[in-house]
Amino acid sequence: MGMPVPLYYTADMVRELIDEDRPWPRYELVHGELLVRPAPRAWHQEIVARLLVALRTYLEREMVGHVLMAPADISWGDDTLVQPDVFVFPLEEARHLDWRQLKTMLLCAEVLSPSSLRADRFTKRRLYQDEGVPVYWVIDADAQKVEVWRPDLVFPEFAHENITWHPTGATVPFVPSLEALFKPL
Repeated sequence: MGMPVPLYYTADMVRELIDEDRPWPRYELVHGELLVRPAPRAWHQEIVARLLVALRTYLEREMVGHVLMAPADISWGDDTLVQPDVFVFPLEEARHLDWRQLKTMLLCAEVLSPSSLRADRFTKRRLYQDEGVPVYWVIDADAQKVEVWRPDLVFPEFAHENITWHPTGATVPFVPSLEALFKPL
């Protein structure tokens, strides 16, 4: 008796599943594999909001990119469609305000949830590395640590006191402290 063949999804098939009035569950696609996640916990959303505000403040001064957050519709082909928690694109691409124009991610951050551990640490991380995303942060808010990935790394670097991002064209780096990021309410 044979095993059923798993369904290979396309970005257009996943877009048909998405209800713009209901952002959850979150549907993503990596090389044809459908990833479905429920709404994240409140602590996850708090970390996303803190990072978004800090990056927005930084980028207002440095003007090298524009930060957005999920839900999103980022695709590098017919078999990928991702919704990173927080991400930065070059200002010239972001000005189009069209998901199809956003291809050059400068920074990507995912905040781990129990339902996203495998996808964020492995499946999506490999995609971001393959697409040449210069810096990918995997933020573990429960353990209060951050994995820092670059396209050439086989193992992550770990941030202990702060995370640093110095995009091309910026005069100073973005260096938020982990203590501030993980501070209890």
